[in-house]
Amino acid sequence: MYTVCQGAPQEARPENEAAVYRFLEQAGISFSRIDHEPVHTMEDCEAIDRALGGEICKNLVLCNQQKTTFYLLMIHETKSFKTKNISKQLGVSRLSFASPDHMQQYLHLSPGAASPMGLLFDSARDVRLVIDRDVVQSEYLGCHPCVNTASIKMKMSDFLDKFLPATGHTPTLVTVEA
Repeated sequence: MYTVCQGAPQEARPENEAAVYRFLEQAGISFSRIDHEPVHTMEDCEAIDRALGGEICKNLVLCNQQKTTFYLLMIHETKSFKTKNISKQLGVSRLSFASPDHMQQYLHLSPGAASPMGLLFDSARDVRLVIDRDVVQSEYLGCHPCVNTASIKMKMSDFLDKFLPATGHTPTLVTVEA
């Protein structure tokens, strides 16, 4: 059983998670939060989805073949990443998964905790945000706060209209087939 809480926790948290909560509160973004055991797959997130009342978005950190351009791809948890489809839409010859070192360097994330909340650490805007068009149609965004031991939910409009402008990131919309 999970307990949904509003706002930031009172107890100490890892610095990247605590920074997410501070950022959201300073930006005036309301959010719900659930703490849970570490999750590593979208299947692990199903019970969390039910408790939060929405879907946690699948987030993938990708790079080009030369490892010089990085992308954060947000897609619905039910969709699959097909490199050929996304590469073509972005005009990139081939995308692959970014290394854990690059995830940490640019977004302060580790595998299993990929999240658009990591964009707040990308002040140089080295990571290009790519979002499936279906994701932006959702009423809410569910994601991790840069750790895989908690999940948050906020209004998609707050993410698009408050969070992204505050981080200086502009999304590129793509179509990911179901």
